[in-house]
Amino acid sequence: MTTHPTLEDALAKADLLHSREVLFAAIARMGAEIGREAGSRPLFLTLMQGGLMFAGHLAFAIPVDCEFDYVHATRYRGGTTGNDLRWIKAPVVSMKGRDILLVDDILDEGKTLAAVRDWCVEQGAARVRIAVLVIKRHDRGVPGLQADYHGVDVPDRYVFGFGMDYYEQGRNLPRIYAI
Repeated sequence: MTTHPTLEDALAKADLLHSREVLFAAIARMGAEIGREAGSRPLFLTLMQGGLMFAGHLAFAIPVDCEFDYVHATRYRGGTTGNDLRWIKAPVVSMKGRDILLVDDILDEGKTLAAVRDWCVEQGAARVRIAVLVIKRHDRGVPGLQADYHGVDVPDRYVFGFGMDYYEQGRNLPRIYAI
């Protein structure tokens, strides 16, 4: 059995990148932007598990009525590097003709987000917009994939907190750290 470092060990060597105040201000700004551009009752589709913390805060910041569902698709399964995409739960709400707001914690390479976005389009979505709390700045992303709304940028380092995990630890930290 592989043992992973503890969250306490990670925090001891981590750098704080974004405080709670910075993140909440970014979420408020994003919610206002989404509200101005929202179509008729968009489908707010959270990508689990990482997107959960951010999505809850973002939902309260959007000033228009949304319908809610979630999708659980993962490449990480507790690790720090991605594997093949595994679908755990597909949304039950119909995508046909809908304006979809796909919500996730981070846009890193974007393989999972691209796969879910493409699936929404295949299901007949009229438009799919992507909202992420964090964009990791590097040049390894899926070509042509970009977030329509994002909160903060982070450097090309391992980040955790506010939904992003460190070996399934620290998702509920109200700040973003990097090691």
